[in-house]
Amino acid sequence: MASVTAEARLTVPDTQPMVALLGSGDSLLRVVEDAFPDLDIHARGNLLTIVGAEPDVQLCEQVFVEMLAVLDTGLSLSPDAVERSIAMLRSGHDQPSSVLTANILSSRGRTIRAKTLGQKHYVDAIDNHTVTFGIGPAGTGKTYLAVAKAVQALQEKEVNRIVLTRPAVEAGERLGFLPGTLIEKIDPYLRPLYDALHDMTDPDSIPRLMASGTIEVAPLAYMRGRTLNDAFIILDEAQNTSPEQMKMFLTRLGFGSTMVVTGDVTQVDLPGGQSSGLRVVENILSGVEDVAFCRLDSQDVVRHKLVGRIVEAYGRYDERAKSHHRSEQRDHRIR
Repeated sequence: MASVTAEARLTVPDTQPMVALLGSGDSLLRVVEDAFPDLDIHARGNLLTIVGAEPDVQLCEQVFVEMLAVLDTGLSLSPDAVERSIAMLRSGHDQPSSVLTANILSSRGRTIRAKTLGQKHYVDAIDNHTVTFGIGPAGTGKTYLAVAKAVQALQEKEVNRIVLTRPAVEAGERLGFLPGTLIEKIDPYLRPLYDALHDMTDPDSIPRLMASGTIEVAPLAYMRGRTLNDAFIILDEAQNTSPEQMKMFLTRLGFGSTMVVTGDVTQVDLPGGQSSGLRVVENILSGVEDVAFCRLDSQDVVRHKLVGRIVEAYGRYDERAKSHHRSEQRDHRIR
């Protein structure tokens, strides 16, 4: 049965110039048209007309309403933001503007915000839980958003210090054979954490904050035997911890502290098939009060669009490999 043809008319308020809604050279309009190829969308003066199948017309109208809601906050729109709004509406989230306009941290002339629904859930989980696990592929903002929340907590005096840590896993090179002191050898493992800090704080202040202990960046081995009170603690690349190291880290939690653990269970670099602490911890802590597990996926990738496609392609490949392995196992049992 054919869909009923419908028409929606949306009057753009005089407070918003049509070019802000449609984009320079209609760049934002083209994003919407590509997402709704069967609709006729026309703009004349301050009136938008949308004609087509009723469900698509309703959804498309809501896209423009949400775009206007973002513009009303004083923010500008980008093609990526429009694409994410459409994806959120199609997934059932009826207010993408509430995600795209929620500020986490303003620093050095820029504002850090969640850009996807998954990222917003992750940030909300950090706000509402003492221990949060952010699990997902590269480019989903796991570490970046965690560091932003840490800097925010420090600025608002919710904590007295930030502790950033990573396991120093030997990826093809033995630390003992690398040149330099121990600190120089482990520095490359910690560099992504420094990079995030430099984006969010005055780079000239970082050495002073580190010298005073307000910010600490150290390999995971340095956490053993400590209790971390009044701190925002981030364990990055947690897929490269052993179950024993994961337990050691989690039991460093002190009073007044928040912990965030990030990692990608598809990129384990542990030698000799060693079990990943991140892979087993959900089975251990699932259902424990005040612990949250947030899973991000290719829809939450905020790097180059191709990164999301690469993540999806690897996911499909892994599923095929698992299916083939299961089939071989069944054949072996039958024989």
